[in-house]
Amino acid sequence: MIKLLTAIALSTGALIANANAQDLTGDAAAGEKVFNRCKACHAVGEGAKNKVGPELNDLFGRKPGSHEDFKYSDAMIAYGEDKVWDVEHLTAYLAAPRKVVKGTKMAFAGLKKEEQIADVLAYLATFDPDGAKTGE
Repeated sequence: MIKLLTAIALSTGALIANANAQDLTGDAAAGEKVFNRCKACHAVGEGAKNKVGPELNDLFGRKPGSHEDFKYSDAMIAYGEDKVWDVEHLTAYLAAPRKVVKGTKMAFAGLKKEEQIADVLAYLATFDPDGAKTGE
């Protein structure tokens, strides 16, 4: 019975991961170039640390305003009470951060091209919690 439950749990996790990957239509290599605009405030990859903004490893599925050791605005904490970062929420936020979360500390005005947003999301999705690349 334990083996069966373990198999079901692993299968469910794989299905969820595949569903998330299917939502990502961008080009991770192009997204790495777009992410250069983000590097002044955010880090990703092995050894990434919080900067002016939180590090972004394993971003998908994370509750907004919840990364350890980062001091978020009250607005971001409130925004994240009933959400997780997924393609829908990240797309809206990256297009207009201050419009989506009034009172966010993020000074960046946003990415105006949908393709750039899709690409940077595909890039960010390639990092696991430790910052190792999971595949593209």
